[in-house]
Amino acid sequence: MNAPDDDDDDDAPPGLPPGTPFYMTPAGHAALTEELRALWYDERTKVVAIVSWAAAQGDRSENADYQYGKRRLREIDRRVRFLRKRLEKVQVVDPARQTRRDQVFFGATVTYVREDDSEQTVTIVGVDETDGALRHISWVSPVARALLGKRVGDTAKLRTPQGVEEIELLAIEYPQEPR
Repeated sequence: MNAPDDDDDDDAPPGLPPGTPFYMTPAGHAALTEELRALWYDERTKVVAIVSWAAAQGDRSENADYQYGKRRLREIDRRVRFLRKRLEKVQVVDPARQTRRDQVFFGATVTYVREDDSEQTVTIVGVDETDGALRHISWVSPVARALLGKRVGDTAKLRTPQGVEEIELLAIEYPQEPR
């Protein structure tokens, strides 16, 4: 079993050495900030009310509302500590402000072709923003690391479980900066 505060000791995203930058898009930052707000002001407030009510009922040892509520409060508090630490260390990078749009950097949406001629399109985001359904990949993932710094027409070597595969960069897009 993990120690209760394992997540709280991380100076960097999981699997990265301490001191590694913790990048996030403005949308990702807003999502974590909203999650923190919802947990602290909405959910935690409701659970505290339930625990208070359950505690007033008497025997806490057999009171499921009390026991579940206390467990849920510990989960909420652990996640709140994690989110606060993350938000303290985050470096928000707005891909819309990228001036060098001919190269792959954080926040780029990249289309590449694999050796089997299948095209893939991914967006390179922060470690807490990954979403397979949206094809959002972490900037530290093998695909992103192979693509970072490349230009359209460049090839990159991608290490896969099946061996090294060569991929070719077809397109790079960045969001437009709001006017």
